[in-house]
Amino acid sequence: MPTVHYVADCLHLSPKYLSNLLRVVTGQNTQQHIHAKLIARAKEKLSTTRLTVSEIAYELGFEHVPSFSKLFKAKTHLSPLEFGASFN
Repeated sequence: MPTVHYVADCLHLSPKYLSNLLRVVTGQNTQQHIHAKLIARAKEKLSTTRLTVSEIAYELGFEHVPSFSKLFKAKTHLSPLEFGASFN
């Protein structure tokens, strides 16, 4: 899973500067952008594939499925299973 440090290094910026810049431009810091991108990718996979929640979590870089499920539910107000079931 990409970290704030990884993204900042790729852009040749300090993590603090990148987060401050993103917050000024978008209102969200780097970690919030990373989470939003992960949730968007998870939604795509849940709605277009037959992969299990575990497979999707591991593909996105989560070491623990409960961590993925907790983040997903916090951002969407649905569990990954509930979200995926709405497409079946």
